[in-house]
Amino acid sequence: MTWLYILIAVIGIIVGAIIMFPIAVKYRKKVAEKEISSAEEEAKRIINDSIKSAESKKREALVEAREEIHRMRSEQEKENKERRAELQKQERRLQQKEEHIDKKTEAIEKTEENLARKRQEIEAQREEVAKIKKGQLEMLERISNFTVEEAKEYLISQLEQDVTHEEAVKLMEIKARFKEEADNYAREIVSIAIQRCAADHVSEATVSVVPIPNDEMKGRIIGREGRNIRTIETMTGVDIIIDDTPEAITLSSFDPVRREIARIALEKLIADGRIHPSRIEEMVEKARREVDATIKAEGERAVFETGVHGLHPELVKLIGRQKYRTSYGQNVLNHSMEVAHIAGLMAGEIGVDIATAKRAGLLHDLGKSIDHEVEGSHVALGVEMARKYKESNEIIHAIEAHHGDVEAKTVIACLVQAADAVSAARPGARRENLENYIKRLEKLEEITGNYPGVEKSFAIQAGREIRIIVKPEEVDEDRMVLIARELAKKIEGELEYPGQIKVHVIRETKVVEYAK
Repeated sequence: MTWLYILIAVIGIIVGAIIMFPIAVKYRKKVAEKEISSAEEEAKRIINDSIKSAESKKREALVEAREEIHRMRSEQEKENKERRAELQKQERRLQQKEEHIDKKTEAIEKTEENLARKRQEIEAQREEVAKIKKGQLEMLERISNFTVEEAKEYLISQLEQDVTHEEAVKLMEIKARFKEEADNYAREIVSIAIQRCAADHVSEATVSVVPIPNDEMKGRIIGREGRNIRTIETMTGVDIIIDDTPEAITLSSFDPVRREIARIALEKLIADGRIHPSRIEEMVEKARREVDATIKAEGERAVFETGVHGLHPELVKLIGRQKYRTSYGQNVLNHSMEVAHIAGLMAGEIGVDIATAKRAGLLHDLGKSIDHEVEGSHVALGVEMARKYKESNEIIHAIEAHHGDVEAKTVIACLVQAADAVSAARPGARRENLENYIKRLEKLEEITGNYPGVEKSFAIQAGREIRIIVKPEEVDEDRMVLIARELAKKIEGELEYPGQIKVHVIRETKVVEYAK
């Protein structure tokens, strides 16, 4: 029964739906028609409003456009007015310039006319002056009896004499001023250096004397048939002189190292008492080792006392060998140390590198350590040794220039030259062979005596001054200055000498008349 009720209910619902559907469709249609009508009316209203708004904006745009056009027209008219005014100004300015140019052109034309007229006048005057000058020259030639060329030569000769006189006077003034300044400054520096580095000098010779306890020892040293003395001389290279001098034996050799080895060996043999060839060989070898040790110690002492560091060990040994080397009786090691100290002191006074100056001063006579064994001058040998052991170019140049073999190009080289001269030239420092001394004086007089215009020359003051008497009829006072300078240069180039030589030129005119 239940499903029957359900079925009846479903059928009822379906029938109701079928009956209500047409009614609903009709109602819906009415509602839609009403909405469409309302929408159409709204659309018409919107369109009308849009049309009204567009017309209003169009009117506003037209008004604005008219206003903009009016404004732009006004601005354009204003700008055109300004341009017209500017163009008018420029036209007036150009017109004024044209008028000014026309006036200048007229003035230039007048000036050119005046210049042409003046040029003609000047040409006329020039021709007249040339005629007058020609006439004056002819008159001067007649009056002076000189042609133009002869007058030119006369004037040139007079001018040359005047210029020579002025040159000599100016040269004397310049030399006097600079010499005074340079001498004072150099004298002050050298005096300070000498005062701060004073050293004693003892001349040394080429012989050594070995004391012996008695004359009997002489026979033992000579040995049977002279075998002992021959052995000593052969092993040391030294001449042994045994004469009548009591209790002394003399050793002679140009090489001080050999002489020192022989002296030490002889002293050891005399103290030991056993003198025979084998013992001699043993003592000579022992003395050689002692001398080598002394050489090394002296080199180290010299380096330490002078404050020169960084030297090659072989250079130190070569410096130590200078202890047994003399030059004109002066010990070379002491001389080199003194040169190092003096150069350092002078370098400090003038403000250059003190260490370099001391190094160059200590090494300047390096070649004297080996010049007895190797051929060549001590300057060339010193340069070779310095290059071999990598010394600087400045040190090598100072060694090379310290005797004037080459021109000194650095301050250090000049300081070493000066220090070497100060050390060697002080009284008692060196002993010169009498024959060489006389030859040097004769050479000095020969150099100056053969000069044109010189009558006599005399070397005085131990060769430190040359007095030259010139012929007064050939040499005038102006020429004297030039002669003194030229002779000084000639002496510097041809003569070797310690220190400096004063060139003194004398011109004397005498007039003699007899009263009768």
